[in-house]
Amino acid sequence: MEGCALCPRGCDVVRAAGEIGACGAGDELVVAHTMLHQWEEPPISCGAGSGAVFFAGCPLGCVYCQNSAISRRVEGEAVTPHELSQTFLKLQGEGAANINLVTPTHFANGIRDAIGMARDGGLDLPVIWNTSGYEASDAIRANEGFVDAYLTDFKYADADLSRRLSFAPDYPQVALSAIEEMVRAVGKPAFDELAGEPRLVSGVVVRHLVLPGCIPQSKEALRILREAFGDSILLSVMGQYTPVLPKGSPCLRDIPELARALEPSEYEEVLEFADELGYEDYFWQDGDAAKESFIPQFYS
Repeated sequence: MEGCALCPRGCDVVRAAGEIGACGAGDELVVAHTMLHQWEEPPISCGAGSGAVFFAGCPLGCVYCQNSAISRRVEGEAVTPHELSQTFLKLQGEGAANINLVTPTHFANGIRDAIGMARDGGLDLPVIWNTSGYEASDAIRANEGFVDAYLTDFKYADADLSRRLSFAPDYPQVALSAIEEMVRAVGKPAFDELAGEPRLVSGVVVRHLVLPGCIPQSKEALRILREAFGDSILLSVMGQYTPVLPKGSPCLRDIPELARALEPSEYEEVLEFADELGYEDYFWQDGDAAKESFIPQFYS
């Protein structure tokens, strides 16, 4: 962990010496929550649910993050790789469809160690790397042999929007390069069957969250994904944006639309554009998605 370069921030801090990275994390591997998650895409949450392990901290730090309780504070349970491996095996014993590593990038080394230990101990579930998409290509290559599938965001095609909302003007090109590496590493989506339902066992699912007032940017993001990856990825167009910004947030001065939920007509416009692009099989959410509680209770 000397000169940390696990994410594209490349903050170069010595986390082993107690320095804190741009992600908010130091040397300890911190888990904020574990659960059988029923609210991922159907082939990920099939059966009893996805075995989700939420890690504390985040390299990207979007201002509108619905999991800000843990993404901006590294709070939770500090664990060793061995203890984490036992968590994976416990989730398997509870019937989890997979091991779903949520925001794992800044703990990648310890997580890979834990995956290896768990597999030695009998883990035979698909392992999913659930990420914001702000990943270094080298880091994706380091996951080979450990990760079976990727559930990744492609949040922005617009550098100015990514600068204002995630302080990362390089996000579009970084995320596209990462997705390209993911597809190379794990191939096209493949499925088996679990409890009579299709289960994702390999491949890449790319999520795009439609933000209120940002419809042209969403259309551009989908267009780029279609042209770059075609049917080699599965697309998930999400309409669950939930306003969590506090009043007076600097972001609201730039994009006041983020103070409201997404209008159904806005979401429908993006879905219709996906159809026009030729997407025949993709994931979308019903009109109650933003009203449901998609925010898990985390450790305090």
